[in-house]
Amino acid sequence: MVTHFEPGASDNNTETKAETTAEKAEHAQGTATDSKLVYPSSHASERRDELYRTPLADITGFQFDRKVVDVFPDMLQRSIPGYRSIIAQSGLLAARFAVTDTRCYDLGCSLGSTLLAMRHAIDADHASNCRLVGVDNSAAMLDECWRLIDADTEATSQPSLPVDLMLADITDVSLQPASVVAMNFTLQFVAPAERNALLKKICDATVTGGALILSEKIKFDDQTLNELYIDRYHAFKRANGYSDLEISQKRSALEDVLVPDTLEAHQTRLSDAGYTQSAVWFQCFNFVSIIAIK
Repeated sequence: MVTHFEPGASDNNTETKAETTAEKAEHAQGTATDSKLVYPSSHASERRDELYRTPLADITGFQFDRKVVDVFPDMLQRSIPGYRSIIAQSGLLAARFAVTDTRCYDLGCSLGSTLLAMRHAIDADHASNCRLVGVDNSAAMLDECWRLIDADTEATSQPSLPVDLMLADITDVSLQPASVVAMNFTLQFVAPAERNALLKKICDATVTGGALILSEKIKFDDQTLNELYIDRYHAFKRANGYSDLEISQKRSALEDVLVPDTLEAHQTRLSDAGYTQSAVWFQCFNFVSIIAIK
């Protein structure tokens, strides 16, 4: 079941129907289950990301529009080290913390990869009356997300958690009591001045014993380390078939759009928001995923 909500709507509303060497190494990190948890096979585009392949006279700020949607699965897996594993294990982490009568949120859900990972991993009988809620401010992303989740629903024979989708800004949306909140590579796109308040709102909505899964690109205060990880990250992208031109133009498009924090800044923010524990459970170069527990 998929429910569609418009911006600002409460999720209590009435329901309506809605290979390179690096790539081989990346695949070897996961299991056969991982691929199912990233994107269902019904994804229509299967297009290679070539958005920055040719020289652009005017490089505008990166946007999550239809052009990006069409190549997004390829872009993510070729641009984020360990992406396949992060998404699959996000589902397994969510299964540990999901409890009955709560929400499991995916804030900045894009095409719903984390939603699907959670849906496949959480035992619907154990977490009865629990709902998955995806929130994103890109209508183009949600259009495709609705289709993918509908396809997953049709292909699933076992009971699974219902999914609600909301077109909204995550800084504005009201959150219901939650046992799990996932933000995989989302906070980095939120204005820095709004991040503390957003994390406080999420923690306040999280039940005691609940968890936040936070994945981010980070920076380092130590300039030598920062340059090392950036250099090796670009090497990772080249190994995945991106040219130096593509890397450079994409980096320009993301400047002032994706603003990374240090790991220490994330840890301080989580503590200030009210989480009692946090730990890095995944890191590759300048990409990390953190589990924070209330």
